[in-house]
Amino acid sequence: MIEVHTPFLDLTAIAGSGQCFRWQPLDGGYRIVAMRRAVAVRQPARDILRIACDRDEFQSVWKSYFDLDTDYRAIIDAVSPGDAYLAAAAAHGSGIRILRQEPWETLVTFLISQRKNIPAIRRAVEMLCAAAGDVIAEDAGGPVYAFPTPERLLSLSDGELAACSLGYRAPYVRAAAEAFCGGLRMDDFRAMDDPALLDALCRLRGVGPKIAQCTMLFGFHRMNAFPVDVWMGRVSARHYPQGFPLEKYAPWAGVMQQYMFAYERFLEGKN
Repeated sequence: MIEVHTPFLDLTAIAGSGQCFRWQPLDGGYRIVAMRRAVAVRQPARDILRIACDRDEFQSVWKSYFDLDTDYRAIIDAVSPGDAYLAAAAAHGSGIRILRQEPWETLVTFLISQRKNIPAIRRAVEMLCAAAGDVIAEDAGGPVYAFPTPERLLSLSDGELAACSLGYRAPYVRAAAEAFCGGLRMDDFRAMDDPALLDALCRLRGVGPKIAQCTMLFGFHRMNAFPVDVWMGRVSARHYPQGFPLEKYAPWAGVMQQYMFAYERFLEGKN
């Protein structure tokens, strides 16, 4: 068990932020499945995180996953004191961090996310993992599966994909698997600058600007990516009719997006 001091990290806030779909609630925390591992993480006090792993695993996996080396106090301090809405959003969402997730999993889960609410996305992702993922652990609920590789996803029949509640998204998932089995490499994507990465992602079937920006932010940790969905459309209409000042908050615009996304849902009573 590793215990670390973690200011500006709230597990519940991250779990509800819409960036991850394989966190299952536990007493006082979550079972997290990521990076082909499953771990119990609890938060007994505001600034304390307890991770059920050894020191080597914490240093090699979870320290990076939770983005513990980024100074989120500095990001919050960058909010203009003249922007009352963003200041309130940052205060409300100060426990949100941008997780360093695996890009392939992030791409596929956001392809699945189209026109689905978060519980439905989670169910579909778990069914997909059970259909094609390797067993990496066992818990009281049964086997715990890793996220499938492109090769394993491509091995599923159309009927098996349909059984995972993918609906019209199934061809998009298959096309992504075909692309990354056919020569595309995530390492090449990682080497691209932001405009090139956005363009490359949007060339994949079913990927539009919103999914591409989500994949950039949550999968490639491009902290200036700024996904726009219905919630952010409302934020812009109500508070930034001339557009959110992206340049002003570079390179942290994506973090500001997460604060505003969470705050707007809170104000609407959706959390």
